[in-house]
Amino acid sequence: MLKDFKEFAMRGNVMDMAVGVIIGAAFGKIVTSLVEDVLMPPIGQLLGRADFSNLFISLDGKSYENLAAAKAHAATISYGVFLNNIVNFLIVAFCVFLVVQQVNRWTKKPAPAGAPTTKECPQCAMTIPIAAKRCGHCTAQLSQG
Repeated sequence: MLKDFKEFAMRGNVMDMAVGVIIGAAFGKIVTSLVEDVLMPPIGQLLGRADFSNLFISLDGKSYENLAAAKAHAATISYGVFLNNIVNFLIVAFCVFLVVQQVNRWTKKPAPAGAPTTKECPQCAMTIPIAAKRCGHCTAQLSQG
């Protein structure tokens, strides 16, 4: 069982996936920092709020100075944190889209298929060269057309 697991773990596609997950996690941290530390403060200023994360509804009906104080005394609906997470997700998704688009540009596309080099024999349906005059499988005479 250990040998089977080692063979599974050492396959190229599993290793590629592991590297992708690690790089993806690091990329996610960078984008999260971009959103929280660079983009959200100006957006918050434009909308008249310094930070969305302090937008909440206290379920006990009382007013609290910030979310931390409210959570210490009552149940809350933290819709500001939810909005931050939505914006974060949209920006991460857009960044991933841009990275994938660039990687697709860098990878070589397969050359377009030229003229076919083989055809099927009308008698036995085996694949034969397009220039063949007689089928090598069933020896049928082929028409040139």
